[in-house]
Amino acid sequence: MALSTTVSQSQRVKRKAPRGFLKRVLKRQKPHLRLETNCDLLVHLNCLLFIRRLAEEARTDACKNKCGIIKDQHVLAAAKVMLKKSRG
Repeated sequence: MALSTTVSQSQRVKRKAPRGFLKRVLKRQKPHLRLETNCDLLVHLNCLLFIRRLAEEARTDACKNKCGIIKDQHVLAAAKVMLKKSRG
């Protein structure tokens, strides 16, 4: 295996959700809400799903423009489309 393809210990992807951070942010933003125990995990899952859908939409937008690289303009266009879809 080439040296550039190995992943060092510091660059390894974390496998746990940042629960303490999410709880702290939720309490600061909305201190009056009484949240269930696993609410922070649901928020984290929702963020991950949104990022995944955003990446897929940006990739299709880049393919439409016959571009091999996803650029910031593709992500912005995908975000506009996704926000319109999620409005309902």
